[in-house]
Amino acid sequence: MNAYIFPGQGAQFTGMGHDLFEKSPLAQELFEQANSILGFNITDIMFKGSAEDLKETKVTQPAVFLHSVILAEILGDHFKPDMVAGHSLGEFSALVACGALSFEDGLKLVSKRALAMQKACELQPSTMAAVIGLEDAIVEAICDKTEGLVVAANYNCPGQLVISGEVDAINRACEAMKEAGAKRALVLPVGGAFHSPLMEPARSELGNAIENTNFWKPLCPIYQNVNALAVREELAIKKNLMSQLTAPVLWTQTVQQMIADGASLFTEVGPGNVLQGLVKIIDREAQTAAATLNTND
Repeated sequence: MNAYIFPGQGAQFTGMGHDLFEKSPLAQELFEQANSILGFNITDIMFKGSAEDLKETKVTQPAVFLHSVILAEILGDHFKPDMVAGHSLGEFSALVACGALSFEDGLKLVSKRALAMQKACELQPSTMAAVIGLEDAIVEAICDKTEGLVVAANYNCPGQLVISGEVDAINRACEAMKEAGAKRALVLPVGGAFHSPLMEPARSELGNAIENTNFWKPLCPIYQNVNALAVREELAIKKNLMSQLTAPVLWTQTVQQMIADGASLFTEVGPGNVLQGLVKIIDREAQTAAATLNTND
């Protein structure tokens, strides 16, 4: 069975999407539509902007979303998913690609999500850190014992868990992780505590937008971040999407469940190859690939 997976924030790179624009009239149409929906020329930043330009919150999330969704669109008949999943932001890309959400509504929600997250970040100093080389249970126990707010946020693969919370609490937790034998406990260059309770203001704001957006039954099951289970019902998809900002990303569990349900090939759709690497760590026998542009489009 073919599983298609969609990357999240951090996969962006200078010049992203330009090859799609040059080779596909459909891509050109969708990029121009995106400029109009967003109210600024995101294509100029994606194609010609610096790495710093692409780091701007209002740019990063829509840029990664656009690269993924437009690539899926121009794959046409070559895009045949039996199941889909996306890492954090990538869940929105997956929902559009599998027909649960329109391109326009998906882009509007991603833009609103980015701005709401930025506002939440400004309310309180917060950050994230990557912990390498410890079992999940040990990381979780240290988070529970650490003074202040710090939680497990991204279960990326065995031995790699990202924690999220207040700056001082993250620093204390990182020291405790190293003492417990972590190979690395590294504070990440991010502006806030994503996938933690500190994102509650953003969750409330985005939740209203999701509530008022039309969703449809997807063409195939989507495995959502909050429960790592196959979902096909619109109301359940909405509910899970609303919880996503404050809940951890269960990526390890998602990939394991997709394999248990018959996934034989994981194809990453979008910039970069981070998810392919994570899949291979989760299961060395899993087959992975990158979605490639159909130049005959």
